[in-house]
Amino acid sequence: MPPSGDVAVVIPARDESDRIRATVLGSASIPGVDVVIVVDDGSRDGTWAVAEAAGAQVIRHARNRGKAAAMESGAEAVRLLESRERRAHPRHLLFLDGDLGDTAKESWPLVEPVRADEADMTIATFTDRVRQGGHGLVIGLAGAGIARATGWRPTQPLNGQRCLRRSAFESARPLAAGFGVETALTIDLLRQGWRVREVEVPLSHRATGPDWRSQLHRARQFADVARALSARQRWTAARHQRG
Repeated sequence: MPPSGDVAVVIPARDESDRIRATVLGSASIPGVDVVIVVDDGSRDGTWAVAEAAGAQVIRHARNRGKAAAMESGAEAVRLLESRERRAHPRHLLFLDGDLGDTAKESWPLVEPVRADEADMTIATFTDRVRQGGHGLVIGLAGAGIARATGWRPTQPLNGQRCLRRSAFESARPLAAGFGVETALTIDLLRQGWRVREVEVPLSHRATGPDWRSQLHRARQFADVARALSARQRWTAARHQRG
């Protein structure tokens, strides 16, 4: 794809060989997208090969390092690409999950408010609420934590489909580890005065089921979100003590 657009899509993925091709193709069809990067975060299947065959640029982590690390690897790859291009203005970063499949093409409304300078980060809210990832307890923990820290409670605080202007993303680094990244990103940007906006989009991904693997995933989510919130509570307490 020629370097003529203003959006780079970054797709953290692990063991998504069955859906990654459709996700890449859908992402590439979004107006303004000229770079699609898949970060294969220690997959045990052929995710990287399928993504590469679909036209994505692929970064491979030799072991699973977590979603936050995959996001940072993808964003750094975009920065290095732009350095080689000697690009004057950085691309906006559109982060999408690897299991969106063909619905990835419907994520374009996330880009528009950032492109129009009406928001610095957009967060997707899925029209199909049943399909959103995460467990009710985790969603409640994240939403309440964000509300306590910022005064604003997002509808779907764990939604990973987000578009950010590059400067906003860089201001939030280093990202919180693992599945705490979305919660921390929202808190950190709002505290710094960046504009955050929710956008409803008709996306869907693999529903989290009742099996033990899904329960383990939810437990990891809960722990990561709790750690991210605890770190920000300590930061707030320390700031008040200094004040």
